[in-house]
Amino acid sequence: MTPLMTLDSRSTNQAASPSPLTVETVEGPPELLRVHDETGLLATLTVGARTVAVRGPARTFTEQKRPFVDTFDRTRSDGWGSSGGGGTWSNANGVDANYSVGGGFGIISMTAANSSRHTSVIDDLTDCDARLSWSLDVMPTGNASSLALLLGYTSTNNQYRARLSVLTTGTVQLILEREAAGSTTTIGALTTVGTGYTVGDVWHIRAQRVGTTIRCRAWEDGTTEPSTWLHEVTDATLGAGRIGVRGLASTGSTAVPFEFRVHDIQLYSGTWPDPPVITHNTWVRILDSPYAGQWTPALEAQVRAWAYDTTPDALAYAMMYVTGAPPVTDPALAGAQIAGQSRYGPLSATGVPIEGGDFHDYMGLDWVFVSGETRTADAPELHCMDCSGYVRMVWGYHMGLPMVRTKGIDGSTLPRITKDIGPAGPGVIVAQAVGTAPALTDLQPGDVPHFDADSGDAVSGQLDHNGIFLGVDQDGHPRFVNSRKTPNGPTFGDLGGSSTLDGSGTYATSLRIIRRF
Repeated sequence: MTPLMTLDSRSTNQAASPSPLTVETVEGPPELLRVHDETGLLATLTVGARTVAVRGPARTFTEQKRPFVDTFDRTRSDGWGSSGGGGTWSNANGVDANYSVGGGFGIISMTAANSSRHTSVIDDLTDCDARLSWSLDVMPTGNASSLALLLGYTSTNNQYRARLSVLTTGTVQLILEREAAGSTTTIGALTTVGTGYTVGDVWHIRAQRVGTTIRCRAWEDGTTEPSTWLHEVTDATLGAGRIGVRGLASTGSTAVPFEFRVHDIQLYSGTWPDPPVITHNTWVRILDSPYAGQWTPALEAQVRAWAYDTTPDALAYAMMYVTGAPPVTDPALAGAQIAGQSRYGPLSATGVPIEGGDFHDYMGLDWVFVSGETRTADAPELHCMDCSGYVRMVWGYHMGLPMVRTKGIDGSTLPRITKDIGPAGPGVIVAQAVGTAPALTDLQPGDVPHFDADSGDAVSGQLDHNGIFLGVDQDGHPRFVNSRKTPNGPTFGDLGGSSTLDGSGTYATSLRIIRRF
């Protein structure tokens, strides 16, 4: 899926005889200069900042679910934890100890006959395409053992499931079911897809949901995935829901206790029921030096040129790292990738992305900063950026703000760490508050919000997260793009927390400083 950033069809050719511009000063802080043409507001300059907001062709920004694969390369004893980009696993039925990760498997422990276990990734989808790979550690006795790939899951009583059942004879059968309000209906008949199952054999289930079409197929590992669907039905009973896994030890099973071992689960594609959509005509440019409060002929010429300029601005660069962004390489940097979908960081032993990726780590390049500091690229962080690394990629590498790490922080340079960028970064503070969120009155696209979002910080009140304000979405909410752990990379969607600056979410309530570079 490609991140959407579309322009309208308005001409970008500058008129032969430009109309006169008028300017007005707005008292601060921050002090502004607003530039108007015959159409209305054309540009906003901020005294002390290099950022200029300019009216240009209207653009639409949107985002969809990021595909992921969970290979269970971690160790946990109290649930499956983070999927490493798809969301967090949530358990239902049994206790947390029935869901563990070890040995490269997501393990579901079945301790009694006539029991089921459910675990799902917290993120609702409508259309989706997913695959589940699994095996058994004990042959079924007394009755069948079955594992299902879930779509549209909202509870243990509401879900679609493509269920693969292993009989005591080793026969493998696939059935497509719908459970609604606790009532189960077969929508794709139980069909034999294999024989001779033995302990450790791996089988794959793939299921898709496209509109009201539900389809599934299954095949043994080492054989070719079928090109056709075994079951394909039309069913509009259930709405949006999660993908997940359901394990079942049938009534009469004497194999308990035993384990279902999930080798991996992959989401090829997914569609959010209400993706964020932001449309406006503000482009964010940057001056060679901070605006000093004097409107000059040179500034007028620059603003006029920007009004017809559709080369990438700060917001366009920000979109070059979100879900589906295509890779871009630079021959001048020995072919290093300088843009394309980014991850937050490599995964820890518990499956959580690790903080630490700066802009040059993403590119795999060692760097010398204007302060004289040097830094070697960290190989595991290739194509990864944490929150401030992402802000530095957009505003430092692409837009040209001088960057340092921890030395030479003087109000003109862009530091490495969020706690330094907020109070001492380049430009001016638009709004700030202590212990509460400041007003959003003066917020404009391109501004950098800073948050005290981590309650586990050793230093109370320390800024620990930032992003880039993108604009107001279709529901009227101010939305920012940021790189964070749960979606494992830059996003302005709501996986792992609402990416809005209003309301009662974590980021809205932990906002402390808004800085304009």
